[in-house]
Amino acid sequence: MTLEVDRVVEPSGMEVEREVLRHPGAAVLLPVTNDGRVVLVRQFRYAAGEFLLEAPAGTIDPGERPEETASRELVEETGYFAKRLEKLVEFYPSPGILEEKMYLFAATDLEARTQSLDEDESLEVVELPWDDAMALVPGVDVRDAKTIIALSYFRTHSAFAQFNAP
Repeated sequence: MTLEVDRVVEPSGMEVEREVLRHPGAAVLLPVTNDGRVVLVRQFRYAAGEFLLEAPAGTIDPGERPEETASRELVEETGYFAKRLEKLVEFYPSPGILEEKMYLFAATDLEARTQSLDEDESLEVVELPWDDAMALVPGVDVRDAKTIIALSYFRTHSAFAQFNAP
């Protein structure tokens, strides 16, 4: 990630200075097991100063497609491989200062593999029944934008009703 300070002409015609953090983008996943459990991770976030419950995610490596990042990060962070990845939506988590674009994927038809965290990662895999995950309160139970967006997307799109536990 790099910080750039640019002089730009806004659509209004006004010339201004803008700071932008350049970032290659990230893949975000909402994995759902065959029996309807939502797979999240709990990890300490230094910038926030606390442990956060989050959707698994990772930075896109040079030359990598978001789908490849999603598949790689899911195994690394959770130990699951998704036989089915479906890109749902793209979004900017903080477009006022950050160039990063995030790609949200549904990860289904999961197969257990071996978790392989990066050296600097320390996280706990948390599997919640579908109804419990959908009941997480934004700003209380989940506090990062990508997870709030992922859970909100699933809550509001009827195609995901199939994951409701019987």
